[in-house]
Amino acid sequence: MQIPFIALGAASIVVYITAAIMIYAYLKERDKTIASFLLINLYIFRYVSQYREITKKENGQIGPLYYLWIISINVVLVCVLLLIYLGVIK
Repeated sequence: MQIPFIALGAASIVVYITAAIMIYAYLKERDKTIASFLLINLYIFRYVSQYREITKKENGQIGPLYYLWIISINVVLVCVLLLIYLGVIK
């Protein structure tokens, strides 16, 4: 029963990391002041808000990477909570 939740959570972590790297690259192309790539997870909330503002100004809409990032991190959270509920994670 827990294998699908583990697989979905792992896939969502990969999507989360990929979206974070793509947001970092997007900001770097636009010469935004960003920290080292190694500190990406420390500053990800700042990067995501900058990405959201820039894409809204450029296109009139929030960019798709924002939604991909939000959905993936929420799926990971739900999977972890379900695994805790099922007793897999203690």
